[in-house]
Amino acid sequence: MKDFLKFTFATVTGIVLSCMVLFFISVVAFFSIIMSFDNKEAIVKENSILMLDFNGDLMERTTDNLLDRILGTEFNSYYGLDDILSSIQKAKEDENIKGIYLQATHLSASYASLLEIRNALLDFKSTGKFIITYGDYYTQRLYYLSSAADKVILNPYGGIEWKGLASKPVFFKNLLQKIGVEMQVFKVGTYKSAVEPYTGTEMSSENRKQVTEYVTSIWNQLVNDVSKSRTISVGSLNVYADRMLIYQPTEEFVRCGLADTLIYKNDVRDYLKSYMHPDSRFTILGLNDMKNVKRKIPKDISGNIIAVYYAFGAIDNIGITSNEEGIVSEKVIRD
Repeated sequence: MKDFLKFTFATVTGIVLSCMVLFFISVVAFFSIIMSFDNKEAIVKENSILMLDFNGDLMERTTDNLLDRILGTEFNSYYGLDDILSSIQKAKEDENIKGIYLQATHLSASYASLLEIRNALLDFKSTGKFIITYGDYYTQRLYYLSSAADKVILNPYGGIEWKGLASKPVFFKNLLQKIGVEMQVFKVGTYKSAVEPYTGTEMSSENRKQVTEYVTSIWNQLVNDVSKSRTISVGSLNVYADRMLIYQPTEEFVRCGLADTLIYKNDVRDYLKSYMHPDSRFTILGLNDMKNVKRKIPKDISGNIIAVYYAFGAIDNIGITSNEEGIVSEKVIRD
């Protein structure tokens, strides 16, 4: 019996120790794989095309996701504005990249951020390289971005949202009265409208004036930029917005000049070949690939090097996740 217990104990101890060793080796191997992804530099081959597949949310800056690095995909569909601008700049400077293919699916972003990307695309075009964009359905924001392309391709059964801008405030005064809540507001200044939803049932004349001013300013920026890129008059673009072309046949978008051709997504690759050498193959590079491409910047031997610390969001945003924007003061101080 003693021998049985002794051998059993030895066997269990060996199994436990083996599991611990295997676990330790697995952890080391896992982090080694992660480090290999961090240090892996992407090589740009001849006749390459940068593909910007927009289908998610745009943020000022994102943190690399471990799952994304392992799978090579953008699992959470978050895009960093800094990554996009940097990738376009790299593509502009790299002679092996002949153009950009923009796949417009969905992008939640402000017009200010879209303007930054659009200007970067126009700067890219100034080198003589091409930009082609395809969409099954263009939202107004994505169409504003896509209008910078040389060719706008639309699905034969798709559409382009071009309807203008509007502001729709929501008022809670009557709701608060029904549930017995009384708002006490202290306000100084005529154009202070932040509390209006709680004290009124409609926009004040002052608030209506200031909202009209900034909405009109944004719309004029959109219309003028699209007019210049698509060679459509500002007046025509305003008429198209009033007509709500989204309810018209798809061919109407081509006739109005908002799109260049109607083809299916499966045929886009053949369309891209027409911009490359007929007998050559081309390689598609994604945003994750370009993030791992080093910029060709000459080394500074003068010693005059400046570091730029990039921080964005609310300060002391403790406990933020990798895809939330915020500044943790303790981390900034350590850096």
